[in-house]
Amino acid sequence: MIIGYYAGLLGLLFIFLTLRIVRMRWKYKVGIGDGGEHVLAKAIRVHSNFIEYVPLALLLLYLVEMQQTSIVLMHALGAALFIARVLHAFGLSKTSKVSFGRTAGVLLTLGVLGVSSFLLIFGFVRAYYVM
Repeated sequence: MIIGYYAGLLGLLFIFLTLRIVRMRWKYKVGIGDGGEHVLAKAIRVHSNFIEYVPLALLLLYLVEMQQTSIVLMHALGAALFIARVLHAFGLSKTSKVSFGRTAGVLLTLGVLGVSSFLLIFGFVRAYYVM
């Protein structure tokens, strides 16, 4: 299963983002929240954004793969999602303002969500309404 590969990569990225927050919490001695530390607040936001988008994206990609979608398209969508999340994480980690990484990451993530959603809807219509 192709999506398993990308889920694994994203799982490792999730661990990296989590450990980064843990390290900062120890450094700044903050148990809950961000303790007013701007760098910790950004790290928490990067992690939260990952959690907000990646589970739905992986679910959609899994369902797309179950529709017997081409291997090339699955790799394109999986790679785009992984690259998007890396770009977003580094872009937002550098600055809270608009940045290339943050913008590209958001647009690529939304692109993966949109294409996957369209493929699922199209697959449903084709299977049940087109003869």
